[in-house]
Amino acid sequence: MTTDTDTVLKVVQGEFVLERLPKRSLELLRAWDAADEYLLSYMAEQAIDPDARLLILNDSFGALALGLNVYKPQAVSDSYLSQQATRLNLLANNIPAEQLSLTNSLEPLTGFYDWVLIKAPKTLALLEEQLIRIHPHLNGTTQLIVAGMVKTMTPTIWKLVERLIGATTTSLAKKKARLIFATPDPAIQAPDSPYPVCYQLENSEHIISNHANVFSRDSLDIGTRFFLQHLPVTLGAVDIVDLGCGNGLLGLIAAEKNPEALIHFVDESFMAVASAQDNFIRALGSERSAIFKVGDGLQDFLPDSVDIILCNPPFHQQNAIGDQIANSMIKAAKNVLRKGGALWIVGNRHLNYQITLKRVFGSFHLVAENKKFVILKAKC
Repeated sequence: MTTDTDTVLKVVQGEFVLERLPKRSLELLRAWDAADEYLLSYMAEQAIDPDARLLILNDSFGALALGLNVYKPQAVSDSYLSQQATRLNLLANNIPAEQLSLTNSLEPLTGFYDWVLIKAPKTLALLEEQLIRIHPHLNGTTQLIVAGMVKTMTPTIWKLVERLIGATTTSLAKKKARLIFATPDPAIQAPDSPYPVCYQLENSEHIISNHANVFSRDSLDIGTRFFLQHLPVTLGAVDIVDLGCGNGLLGLIAAEKNPEALIHFVDESFMAVASAQDNFIRALGSERSAIFKVGDGLQDFLPDSVDIILCNPPFHQQNAIGDQIANSMIKAAKNVLRKGGALWIVGNRHLNYQITLKRVFGSFHLVAENKKFVILKAKC
């Protein structure tokens, strides 16, 4: 259980109250890590021009943005929850929203930046895409820093930064965190981005495209493959939600099996929803209606508003692993399903979603299982 000190970031720039999203009553994790502290400490020692342009990428819950708010930085994230947490943390610290520009991962950048600060993302592909994207916005004086915990700063990150940006040096480790400093090399030409990547969905003619931060972007993951074999077929005009949709495969195939259904694709990743929309339109055409929503799970749905929810829950948020996101999705599903509606969920056998389903819905039905996964159904 967190204490007051667990929500207060104390750095040279000041003290900031920071909380994570989604909120939970017994939060076990802080909204920042030692890499945030290390980077803010380093920046406090630099002679930064008050008019310098600062770009921050992958700032989980706003620690860097709040600490450097006097420079009115631009913060880029692929996470809706990250952006919402940053807005709430600005408000909690009485920092005007005008002190920060929030940009999602697919919006274009403009001009040149004096400082580029990157928290190393969990996905190496996302870092590659970001380095290619920012390359035209660097000049000979830009200072680029990648920050992360030592366990996540693999040699492949060094090699990627050196290949796409220029020579690197590194800091000493401090509290198991490290900084990589890169000097932009004008001789390096940015390659065309390889993203989104595409593959043909097995046993179909569908071409599936995936942006850099989409789970299992190069091939069909085995959990989804199993789920696709057991999706519900429902007659009539029903509302089906692909919750945590990723590239939208569950919703896409559900749409084929339920031609009168309205499919809602929901994910907190901007890249995921963009991929789902591309895949749906490519497969079924723009004449087939669907709704695509970047948001916090089922938060924007009214009670008793949907008939079926399909979910292959994520078990990580940034670099934190756990079942809290899946559990919150299950609880929210109970509130938005119509009477007789059902949540269909797939997961690794060891995750024991059965416990939460039993507690929230009262009962559940085993749809299918194999050595690795179970598909469970809980009805309202």
